[in-house]
Amino acid sequence: MRIVLTAVIMALMVSLSLAEAEGQRRIVLSFDDPPRGDGALYSGQDRTDRLIEALQASGSGPVLFFVTTQGLERHESGRDRLLAYAEAGHILANHSHTHMWAHRTPAQDYLADIDIAAGYLETLPNTRPWFRFPFLDEGRRPDQIAALAEGLDARGLANGYVTVDTYDWHLEMRFQQALSEGCAVNYDALGALYVSLSVEAAAYYDAVASDALGDAPVVHVLLLHENDLAARFAADLVDGLRNAGWEIVHPDQAYRDPLPTPQTPLTGQGRVAALAIDAGRDPRTIVHWGIDAALIDAQIEASGVFGD
Repeated sequence: MRIVLTAVIMALMVSLSLAEAEGQRRIVLSFDDPPRGDGALYSGQDRTDRLIEALQASGSGPVLFFVTTQGLERHESGRDRLLAYAEAGHILANHSHTHMWAHRTPAQDYLADIDIAAGYLETLPNTRPWFRFPFLDEGRRPDQIAALAEGLDARGLANGYVTVDTYDWHLEMRFQQALSEGCAVNYDALGALYVSLSVEAAAYYDAVASDALGDAPVVHVLLLHENDLAARFAADLVDGLRNAGWEIVHPDQAYRDPLPTPQTPLTGQGRVAALAIDAGRDPRTIVHWGIDAALIDAQIEASGVFGD
């Protein structure tokens, strides 16, 4: 049963007249790291089943899954779960085999790891030639950044960049910890926080994009993870985004007209943040509570999500 998020939706809602006047904003939902292992709330298989059901119930249409293919070796049901996403109409793309940091790895080793993932993905349906850098780390030295960009181009892989970053992984970590410690969970409050984290982050980075790019149209890409929170609250998130004036669009729109490649090495917040720095914005001013673990913890405490 869906939770009621009236208070949050009221706080985040953009009036329909304003949305019509400005044009509806577009966003793609993307989930990193499937197939992940069992969580404290759901097994991996149950999580996949519930997430597919939630997305179907919300009418979200296809979403995007960036696959870390070592999960196919670690989890017996991994391939069946990816097939289930694809057969439900969702899109699969490359997120590497072993989820390495680019700046810590020689370029040739990093590209070899991408090739292993590509070999697994060749055997699966409904894939796209997109690669998302784990940790949004594209390297830090100019020579390394160039070598990786050239390597992707040689492989026919487009950069599956992010425009809206979130630390949903930190909220998930706190949730898993609470369950393992036997803490009470206020699921209404938890769902409201999960939704507000992403909806407010989307509004924040959309404003950053407007400052940096002016009237240039942006199809935003929201970074989430295939975790228990997503399986539990994905339908509520779709509702929250729509009520805030967002249109959930097909993943093929994400990189059809890609944003410019920034000169600034990625800050860990995605492409819009880097382009804003290119345009002269002080990176210290690009701050949102949804990408700050301490501020998320403060929201958890203020919302009374976890009890004794």
